[in-house]
Amino acid sequence: MASKTTKRANPGYRCSECGWSTVKWVGRCGECQAWGTVTESGADASSGRTPATTVATPAVPIGEVDASQARFHTTGVSELDRVLGGGLVPGAVVLMAGEPGIGKSTLLLDVAAKVARHRRPEGSTRSVLYVTGEESAAQVRLRADRIGAVADTLFLAAETDLGRALGHLEKAEPDLLIVDSVQTLQSQSVDGTAGGVTQVREVAASLINEAKSRNMTTILVGHVTKDGSIAGPRLLEHLVDVVCQFEGERHSRLRLVRAVKNRYGPTDEVGCFDLGDGGIVSLEDPSGLFLSGTANPVEGTCVTVTLEGRRPLVAEVQSLLTPTGQGSPRRTVSGLDAARINMILAVLQRRAGFPLNQDDCYVATVGGVRLTEPASDLAAALAIASAKLNAVVPKGLIAFGELGLAGEVRPVPGIGRRIREAARLGFRRAVVPKSPEPLGDLPEGVRVAEVHTLTEALETMKAWVG
Repeated sequence: MASKTTKRANPGYRCSECGWSTVKWVGRCGECQAWGTVTESGADASSGRTPATTVATPAVPIGEVDASQARFHTTGVSELDRVLGGGLVPGAVVLMAGEPGIGKSTLLLDVAAKVARHRRPEGSTRSVLYVTGEESAAQVRLRADRIGAVADTLFLAAETDLGRALGHLEKAEPDLLIVDSVQTLQSQSVDGTAGGVTQVREVAASLINEAKSRNMTTILVGHVTKDGSIAGPRLLEHLVDVVCQFEGERHSRLRLVRAVKNRYGPTDEVGCFDLGDGGIVSLEDPSGLFLSGTANPVEGTCVTVTLEGRRPLVAEVQSLLTPTGQGSPRRTVSGLDAARINMILAVLQRRAGFPLNQDDCYVATVGGVRLTEPASDLAAALAIASAKLNAVVPKGLIAFGELGLAGEVRPVPGIGRRIREAARLGFRRAVVPKSPEPLGDLPEGVRVAEVHTLTEALETMKAWVG
């Protein structure tokens, strides 16, 4: 008699915080090291391949697809439109991430009001649903009054339960949904606390499904971890269409928004904003914020041009040298990479003959801007040399270029574009690296010195000082 083998469900265990699975129960998760989060979840071993099902809408030739449904709609904020590639796309899901208190909620509340006030060509307005899980409705209303973000078709719901939030979505049927934030919503259908990996995955998947099925634009606010990465599963960044990073120093009014992923536009654009008491406003020309504006320049300062995405920004680097009062000199850096400044000091001492081992060195930028591009190396070197020589860098001079350990000045992209941006602000002299690429048409009266080494750059600066 032939024996029949039956397949039965094998018990499995899964961590409710990070989703780690194991075949036997353990008290501590092997992935996130959390205690008491591993619970039983039945895993059906009899499941085989997924069978094919009948589709309601057959595939069509790509040339017959209506592309007008993915047309951009303006947010009403010019700098955000620049980052997104033109505006919001119906059905798109945007993830806006940033540190607490940096201005995400203020910006999105302003966007919600402007979208709600914007009229379609036929005259009707768009409806917006703003779901907040971090503040009460009254707190959001106070901010809306302060920044002028009250509109008739802007609906507000304070919810932390995903089911009730979806219920508001059914009644309002908005054109734009803003969730602040995705880590505060919790689904009753899965285990885990709000903000955990399992909950964030379920909440994001449900909201993305609603956005695609309704052809509704959705903006999700996301928290970041201590190291600056987006909190939650990495899957969240893969599911959404656009990922925007909100950056800025807490004590500075300048805020930058950059797209690190964009299915509908470029990822090399940067939006600049000014965060004040009256809200957050776009900065079409932010270069003036990063200059000291002193009538009489002093030694130890040099202006450079950095590229934020495709946008050139003019910024000032300042340096101060004082005799050290202790055994080892102090190196203090603000707004630049401290490791690169130490490298520049070593190159100045070894390749240019500047004795700097008995001086405390302080290097900083103006306006709270952070210069991470290596193109600011040459300006930092000239600022330090100016402070050591007690000589003022000529007014109207800019310098940029990457500095190597051998003392060479390496080319950087967009040299002509940087020079033209500086000339627009009144700078007429430039010390730049020699590049095989043509500089293009430069404004009349601009003098450009192309150098190969740091020594040539220093000699050029001294000649122009004289």
